[in-house]
Amino acid sequence: MGNINAIITGVAGYVPDYVLNNEELSRMVDTNDEWIVTRTGIKERRLLTEEGLGTSYMARKAAKLLMKKTGADPDSIDALLVATTTPDYIHPSTASIVLGKLGLKNAFAFDFAAACCGFMYALDVACNMIQSGRHKRIIVIGADKMSAITDYQDRATCPLFGDGAGAVMVEATEEENIGLIDSFHRTDGKGLPFLHVKAGGSVCPSSHYSVDHRMHYTYQEGRFVFRYAVTAMGDDCEELLKRNNLTIDDIDHIIPHQANLRIIEAVAKRI
Repeated sequence: MGNINAIITGVAGYVPDYVLNNEELSRMVDTNDEWIVTRTGIKERRLLTEEGLGTSYMARKAAKLLMKKTGADPDSIDALLVATTTPDYIHPSTASIVLGKLGLKNAFAFDFAAACCGFMYALDVACNMIQSGRHKRIIVIGADKMSAITDYQDRATCPLFGDGAGAVMVEATEEENIGLIDSFHRTDGKGLPFLHVKAGGSVCPSSHYSVDHRMHYTYQEGRFVFRYAVTAMGDDCEELLKRNNLTIDDIDHIIPHQANLRIIEAVAKRI
């Protein structure tokens, strides 16, 4: 038996039908299309507006399409991972809800809560599970209903976020020179003051006070996050290139998770 590597064998996604464009957003908060596009590059975002639907609905839609595209037998799925900052409930896990709706009888499921890095972390863990030889086929989903924690009275944050889900099938292969080559992850635990939701967790449980003071929405200090993102993304790309004896000229595509076009352009100039 040769070395086992992990490859992505299918990709699928889902976005809600409702489109919130900059013109409509400018009627909700003090902003305009020029201001938003100049600072973020964003023209529109999708929102899940139907009553009673959450992150698991979008995750299930993406996973169902993924299984259809790949032709995967539901009984062949070993695990299902959902990376999300907006779970349906505190418990049970959103992944377990998706698994139940899909009828996956032989899989186990769990959530990743790592905000922007969640999908990357979940994908890396799934690949390691495959490479261990103990699992052969895993679904990894990144999904968020960010509109549920977005303050549409805060023009600094509300243009940035929307709702949607993406899913990939990760499978085992013994074919050489394909699949996951390398990954580099790190966490800076000092960022709490700059990007967080103030209430709803165990430190500050929900209360009349927290609701009245709009503490259940995403709070962000944009300038700090912008500077940090540019530096960290650039440094991490350079580290991966160095570790694998590559230069930027060897790379065909860089696919960033990023809600701000200016950050993407700034990182591109660095590397």
